Amino acid sequence: MVFILSFVYKSIAMDEYQHELVSEDYYKDELHYQEEIDKLNNANKLEEDIILKNSKEGVVIQFPAEMDNNEIKGKIHFQRLSNKKLDFSEEIKLENHQQLIDAEKLVSGKWVVRIDWQYGEQLYLFKDSWFY
Repeated sequence: MVFILSFVYKSIAMDEYQHELVSEDYYKDELHYQEEIDKLNNANKLEEDIILKNSKEGVVIQFPAEMDNNEIKGKIHFQRLSNKKLDFSEEIKLENHQQLIDAEKLVSGKWVVRIDWQYGEQLYLFKDSWFY
């Protein structure tokens, strides 16, 4: 009985066993699921995929060369499932079809990378799990 009560106390009251939702508004997010599928399909039709590369400066994101740098607009989101406080977003600002995410913003481990962008009238989405 003592074991069960101590387990319940630890899982509820202690900070090291945090129970965070991936999304605060997951019901609302579900409504936009078809929109997300369409964006992913658009990205899959591209001749080149987005490429992520680790470097000592951070993560280099390579966009498709078939697109004009100045016409790409959107956001890059880095999400850390283990700690919501580490999540951040950046506007897309490309140089030679690349963008550097500074190492100062990143900690080692697994990240969920989501790149939501628009090129002309077309909307695109790239999602991947990435280890830095």
